[in-house]
Amino acid sequence: MHIFNKYKKLWIIVLLIVIAGLLAFGISRWQDTDAKMAKPQKLMPIQAKGPTRDDYDVIVAGTDPEGIMAAISAARNGLQVLLVDGRNREIFGGLLTLGWLNSLDLNKAPKQPLTGKLQFLNKGLFQEWYDQIEGTSFDVNTAANAFNRMVSNEPNIVVLMKVRSMEPVLTGQQVTGLRVVKEDGSLAEFRAKALIDATQDADIAAAAGVPYTFGREDIGEPNARMAVTLVFKMSGVTQKIWESFGRHPGTGIDHMSAWGFPSAKDYPSSNPEKVKMRGLNIGRQNDGSILINAMHIYDVDPLDPQSVQEGLEIGRQEAPRIAEYLKKTFKEFRDLEFAGTAPELYVRESRHIIGEYRLTMADLMENRDHWDAIAYGSYEVDIQSRAPYDAGAVMMKPQAYGVPFRTLVPLNVDGLLVVGRSASFNSLPHGSARVVPLGMATGEAAGAAAKLAIEKGMTFREMSRSEEAI
Repeated sequence: MHIFNKYKKLWIIVLLIVIAGLLAFGISRWQDTDAKMAKPQKLMPIQAKGPTRDDYDVIVAGTDPEGIMAAISAARNGLQVLLVDGRNREIFGGLLTLGWLNSLDLNKAPKQPLTGKLQFLNKGLFQEWYDQIEGTSFDVNTAANAFNRMVSNEPNIVVLMKVRSMEPVLTGQQVTGLRVVKEDGSLAEFRAKALIDATQDADIAAAAGVPYTFGREDIGEPNARMAVTLVFKMSGVTQKIWESFGRHPGTGIDHMSAWGFPSAKDYPSSNPEKVKMRGLNIGRQNDGSILINAMHIYDVDPLDPQSVQEGLEIGRQEAPRIAEYLKKTFKEFRDLEFAGTAPELYVRESRHIIGEYRLTMADLMENRDHWDAIAYGSYEVDIQSRAPYDAGAVMMKPQAYGVPFRTLVPLNVDGLLVVGRSASFNSLPHGSARVVPLGMATGEAAGAAAKLAIEKGMTFREMSRSEEAI
C-alpha cells in the first residue's frame, strides 16, 4: 500500500493513457464499421498517350497493380517509361479492378497501434494508393481511378493499351526491347535499357527463355495448382443488411469487408467436379452492391486461352445459382439480387520463375530477413483448394519475412525483372507472397532498381550479387 501511495500519480497517469488508448481503439472500430458510404465515382477513362519514341529507359509489360507501381517508381526516378497493356483492357488495375478482387490480403506489421489504424509492412506507393481507397475492401471504380491518377501525374510515362500481342526482343541472352502488335494490327518494336515483366503469368520471361516451374511442380505435383475464382456481385445491400452480416455466427465485418458464412461451402454444385463453394469473402461497393469471392473453379489452365474461357463460362452459369442459394439459405441475403460476374478470372497460380534466389518455406517459418530484401510479407500461407476433394489449408502465419531482390532476377536472361506472384517463389511460400500488396512493393523496387542499374552501368544480375549496389 505504501508503494502504491508513493507512485499514485504515476499509476493514475498510466491508467489514463491505457483507457484513452482503448477508447480510441473502440471509437475507431465503431467508426470503421458504421462510417457512411462514399458516393460512387464515375470511372475516368485512361488518357492513353501512345508511343512518342522508339526507345525508352524502361518498358513495363502489364497493367496489373504491380506493373502500375513499377512504372510510377521508374518514372519518379527520372526514367522514360513505356507502360504496355496486352489484355484488351479499358482501365488500370487488372486483378483488383477487372477480376473484382476488391478485398485486400494485407501484410500487417507485427505490432499494431492502439488507434485502430492499420500499420502495414508495405509502405511507399502501396500506402499512397491505399490512402485513396475506402479501406480493407474498396470500390473498384475508386481503385481504378486512383491508379489512373497516379499514372497520369507522371509525365515520364507513356501508355500503350490493348496490344494484341507482345514478345521480348533479345540480343543474345539480354532483353533489349519489346515487339508488339498494336490494336490496329500494325507491328512496332521498342528498344529499352530494362524491361519489367508485370504480367500475371510471367509471359515475357517465359517467351525470353527464363526457366520456371508450373503450379506445384516443384513439390512433385505438376498437375496441381490452386483453384481459380470468378467473383460475382449482389445488389441491394443497405447499412442494416450489412450490419446483420456481422451478427451471423462465424462471420465478422468492418466498414467495407465481411468474412465468414462458413456453411456456404455446403452449396450443392451443379457440376461438383468443376466448381464448388467455400466460406464467403465479401467487399462492399459504394452503390449498395457487394462483390463475393468464394467460388472455386477447377482444372483451368491459365496459359490456355480456351481453358480460361471455359472457366469463365462455368463460373457465369454457376454464379446466379449460387446467389439464389444464398438468398434461400441465409436470411441476411434474402432481399439481395444477383448482379453479374467479374470481367476476368481471379487466377492464383501458374508459372513460378526460377531466379537468382527462390523464396522458401524456411524463409517464412524462420521469419528470415535478407541482405537484399526489397519487400516484406506477413500474410498467412494460404493454400487454396486444388481439387473438389481438397479443402485447402492455412499452413502458418509468419510474423515478417523479407523478399530478396534476387527473386525478381531470372536465371539465363538479363535486362529483365519479374514482379508479382510469378516471381521466384517456391509454390508453398507463394501462398503468402502472391498477395497483391507485396507484389506492388516488388514493382516499386523494380522501378528503382532499373534506375540504379542504368546509373551504375550494371546488369541486374551483377547488381543482385553486389551488396554495395543493393
